[in-house]
Amino acid sequence: MADIVNRIVELLPELNTAFFETLLMVGIALVVALLIGLPMGILLYVTDRGLFLENRFLKLLTGIVVNLVRSVPFLILLVFLIPLTKAIVHTTIGPLAASVSLSVAAIPFYARIVETAAREIDKGVIEAAVAVGASPWMIIREIILPEAKSGLISGLTITCISLIGYSAMAGTVGGGGIGDLAIRYGYYRYDDTVMFTTVIILIVLVQFIQYLGDFLAKVVNKR
Repeated sequence: MADIVNRIVELLPELNTAFFETLLMVGIALVVALLIGLPMGILLYVTDRGLFLENRFLKLLTGIVVNLVRSVPFLILLVFLIPLTKAIVHTTIGPLAASVSLSVAAIPFYARIVETAAREIDKGVIEAAVAVGASPWMIIREIILPEAKSGLISGLTITCISLIGYSAMAGTVGGGGIGDLAIRYGYYRYDDTVMFTTVIILIVLVQFIQYLGDFLAKVVNKR
């Protein structure tokens, strides 16, 4: 037991670095998912049949782009996006490089969740807003986003937890973070202490994010 404790204390600097690298990767990808995935999800919803911005071509085009990215396994996406990653951050290793692929994966993932959350809104409310002459932007801002707020937060929680899993996979190709530490020490060097420690850290992190997301979703839920 004493040997395990000493080993963990010895690795604390690297564990801290790996932990914050994971937070950096996931944080960047979440921000990008909000900035691009949220509008894309709203676009998927409002261009659907029978809604105020119905546009079959735009709906089909956006859906194809979303489905194409989501159909590619993340490890393959990591390798496929190496040229783009190098063009943006001028390197293919480290947390910033991994955040490019994580962001690309997060955008369509969250977009579909946003679309699903918006579909739960009572269409009668939207139809009433259209009837009184509300503009599309006003309907999105004053009705869709507030009404779907709880689902959007829950979806962001799911996206965040998925990104933590993706970030661990990014560690296998030099992305840094907890996954990288687990591979270098736990797998290549057969260090069970490091492997178990990283697994426990990931479990605690995921549980905390899930609890926080559930709490915020309940707070904003008006139903």
